[in-house]
Order: sequence, then structure tokens, then C-alpha cells
Amino acid sequence: MSDQPAYKRVLLKVSGEALMGSRDYGLDTAVCRRIAEDVKGVVDLGVEVCLVIGGGNIFRGVAGAAAGMDRAQADSIGMLATVMNALAMQSALEKIGVPTRVQSAIPMSSVCEPFIRRRAVRHMEKGRVVIFAAGTGNPFFTTDTAAALRAAEMGCDALLKGTQVDGVYSADPRKNPAAERYVTLTYLDMLARDLAVMDAAAISLARENHLPIIVFNIHEPGAFTAVMKGEGRFTTVHEDH
Repeated sequence: MSDQPAYKRVLLKVSGEALMGSRDYGLDTAVCRRIAEDVKGVVDLGVEVCLVIGGGNIFRGVAGAAAGMDRAQADSIGMLATVMNALAMQSALEKIGVPTRVQSAIPMSSVCEPFIRRRAVRHMEKGRVVIFAAGTGNPFFTTDTAAALRAAEMGCDALLKGTQVDGVYSADPRKNPAAERYVTLTYLDMLARDLAVMDAAAISLARENHLPIIVFNIHEPGAFTAVMKGEGRFTTVHEDH
């Protein structure tokens, strides 16, 4: 395989759950550090990187709504959880020498920048990793949808989804050992088979903007760098046939 990265600019979506490690909730700083090292490996290849971080390790709006909270209010709490995770990831990246900026869709100027698209693009052009926090800033949208939206706004070449397994399977491979792993899928395959990797709004947004989605295991050290070189195990979701 070529040492040249397959993409020039990418967005990495990391779920809040990925940051928990083996904990039941909250942040595992060792996991944050390892993901930060993977991001640094990709930056060192000359790739421009931005991130969207979920908040499910701290609070899930859907779960809050199910427990009787107002859904919009619950989603706002979830968005604030993503800001906490983004600041933790910023700290982990800067400790290993990667310059970063956090931009939040909910302005909170004393801790991070507001989301300004052109400024975010400029940061990336200067080699900084931009971490987008607070989802889209709107309730009823997931951080997956925020990732597809920001990737489109930033003109990214691909949207990478770091998950708990090494691609998209026909069923949860942790529960069903016979589940089939797909190497490639189309956007319509994802929607028609209701494969629960990303929600339909995120997939539709990626499809409209011709944005390939690459699903890989974020817990495999070096997997992000390997995917950038076209190596390792992953699933690519691309244009319909």
C-alpha cells in the first residue's frame, strides 16, 4: 500500500461511549490519550483532521426523554456533555503536541470558540485539529448527524466513524458470532437494511453530499492511521450503484 494517505481532509466521529473504556460512565483518560495518539499519527501523515465527539458516556438526551424529561431540554443537556468530552480530548491532544481548537455550536466563549465555519477551515489549513462540540446546536439531531453536517461544511473527503467493532456487520458480532462483516455498502443498503451504525438523517446527508462513510474499530491502536493508508479492517459506505 502507498504511504500517501487516501484522503486529504477527514472528520472522525468518536462516540461518548468510546471514551468510557471499561467504565460504566464518564471518561477514561487512558482511552482519551490513546485516541489522541491515533489522531496524531494521522496528522503526522499530513492529513487535515477534525472531530465530532458524542456525549453518551455522560448523558443521553433520548434516555432522559424516556425517563420523563422534555426531549428538547434533555438534548440540550446531552449537547453540554459533548463539550466536556471535547475539552478532555483537547487536553489529551495538546499534551502530545497536537495544536487544537474546540468550536461549540452552543456559544460558551470562556471555554471554547463558537462554531464559525470559515475559521474552522482556516484552523485545519494551519494544521490544527478542530473538535466540534455541542452537536448541531439543535435538539432532535444526533451527534452522527452533526458529524455528517460538519464533514460536509468542512469539505471533508470522508467521514470516519470509530466504533466498538471493525466495520458494519449484518448483526451485532458481539452477540451473534455468525454475523457477516461487509467490506463495502451503499447508502441505500444502510437505509434499507436498517443497519444501526448511523441514523437515517446522517446517512442521507452523507449521501446527498457524496461523502463516503468509513466504519472501523476505534479501540484498535493505530487503526485510524491504517485506514488512512487503505490498510486494516473497515467498511466503506459509498455511492449507490
